[in-house]
Amino acid sequence: MTTEIDWEHPTDPRPGSWQLDHVRLYVGSNGAEGHHWNGTQTLLLTTVGRVSGNPVRTPLIYGEADGRYLVVASKGGADEAPLWYRNLTADPRVRVQVGSEVRQGTARTATPEERAAYWPLMVGHWPAYDEYQAKTDREIPIVVIEPV
Repeated sequence: MTTEIDWEHPTDPRPGSWQLDHVRLYVGSNGAEGHHWNGTQTLLLTTVGRVSGNPVRTPLIYGEADGRYLVVASKGGADEAPLWYRNLTADPRVRVQVGSEVRQGTARTATPEERAAYWPLMVGHWPAYDEYQAKTDREIPIVVIEPV
């Protein structure tokens, strides 16, 4: 049975975090502010909480390739994957806001061949990804989001 997701009322990052401030700026300006951030571009990714079943929204740096959005599950080089990544591996339905455009999508982990091709593109958007990869033994995944 497929559950209806209330995409309009996601859980946002914890109070007092820069991520919450970023989400509020992005949403409050309908993407006019926050899309461009620290010399790169960001989107808002909403995943389905794997425990709660409720939508959870996260700001992330992104790239684009072949009409798809790419995000990196780095968590700053931590040994564990970020919660949003664990959510989408349990339920691939996502919602993305890129600037003022909001779309539903399906997310998946890039294949090894895709990751090899997309990693340099994503490092071009955020050079610290190479540093994050050096800090951990896990291979940091790239997520491919196919808009629907």
